[in-house]
Amino acid sequence: MESLRTILVEWGRIGCVGFGGPPAHIALFRKLCVDDRKWLDAREFEDAIAACNLLPGPASTQLAIFCAWRVRGRAGALVGGAAFIVPGLVVILALAVLFLRGDPPTAVKAAGAGAGAAVAAVAVHAGAALVPPGWRRAPERSSRARWAAYLAVGAVAAATVGPWLVLLLVGCGVVETLAQRVPTTPRGPAPHLPTLAAAGLGAGALLPLTLLALKVGALSYGGGFVIIPLMRADAVDQHHWMTDAQFLNAVALGQITPGPVVQTIAVVGYAAAGLGGGLLASAVAFGPSFAFILFGADRFDRLRGNRGVRAFLDGAGPAAIGAILGSAVPLALALGEPWQYAILAGAAVLMLALRRGPVLTLLGAAAAGMLIVWAGGALPQ
Repeated sequence: MESLRTILVEWGRIGCVGFGGPPAHIALFRKLCVDDRKWLDAREFEDAIAACNLLPGPASTQLAIFCAWRVRGRAGALVGGAAFIVPGLVVILALAVLFLRGDPPTAVKAAGAGAGAAVAAVAVHAGAALVPPGWRRAPERSSRARWAAYLAVGAVAAATVGPWLVLLLVGCGVVETLAQRVPTTPRGPAPHLPTLAAAGLGAGALLPLTLLALKVGALSYGGGFVIIPLMRADAVDQHHWMTDAQFLNAVALGQITPGPVVQTIAVVGYAAAGLGGGLLASAVAFGPSFAFILFGADRFDRLRGNRGVRAFLDGAGPAAIGAILGSAVPLALALGEPWQYAILAGAAVLMLALRRGPVLTLLGAAAAGMLIVWAGGALPQ
């Protein structure tokens, strides 16, 4: 049995170098756990990926926790999950202090405006990469007509209804479950989770922030960019914790820091209630991932074989992909200066035509923003 120190070091290393989101995380854990250490065989690792993708929330974080659970049990899951999450959390909160403080330097504001301008292109790139495999799998249990309809519902919902997006994602899952004539709808471990929010964490922003983080961590089918319209609706439109420009900065920071994209919720938490709010939001958002693995990892085989769960994800999955694509609309409309749209167009060419990655694209957009403002371009208000 491996020591907890080994798990702390190895999972912490991946948490420090895991730039690039879930694909990079999966590749790093495959190399560590299958190729180098042989803690899991290839089939078990693939099954773990499939099971984690059936759960709501950040799949790569759940995979990290599962692999640690497989190596060292529940203690390993706690240590490994924390080691994977904390490095990115420290970095993103430090950057949040720099970007969201009262009056950051002009260079910082220019870099944020440039990187924020490219975020809509990153969202389209993330969603577009998920469309072909989903389209190919659609006829296996569902139909391509229903798959396309769920995709459209998710896209329109993300672009328009904001906080109601979760209900539509769940609704698509229920419709597909009924369409496949599965007798029971999937419930999973979510029913006990609202007790986290029912504890009543105080006045002001803490309770709505906790509810938002819980929604992100427990109900965001598809993970990644599907959480963006959920967060924006609460953080910008409903509670006014952030401006549109600050929210774009938050999304950009979540993309260029290591670790899971869900770390973006920590920036929203910081904007709402300072450093304590950032820590609270992160803890609540990642709590369901730990709960799913700690109390359900030994049931993963049954989860993958459950017809109800699979049917539900056949509907909620394409709706989540549509939501990722649709999130680009409010992100683009939030831009305030003409030069930002030029950067957005350039980022779209880089990512969609030239196939450059999001990290380099966002860093290039940040540099372009600094150059444009230095040359006399106006900062967005």
